[in-house]
Amino acid sequence: MKNKLKAIRKQLGITQEQLAKECGVVRQTINCIENDKYDPTLEVAFKLAKTLHVKVDELFIYE
Repeated sequence: MKNKLKAIRKQLGITQEQLAKECGVVRQTINCIENDKYDPTLEVAFKLAKTLHVKVDELFIYE
């Protein structure tokens, strides 16, 4: 599954560390999601979307 996490995060000026803290995960999790090495759980996906003020389907692209 592809995502726009890095682009949206950078556009908002949020670091991986800040995003991780807001979503209750470690920075490495954010890094792995951004680099398509890990697909987040639904809970984490919704937390990311909420924190970044986007809908889940705007953040993640199912191929």
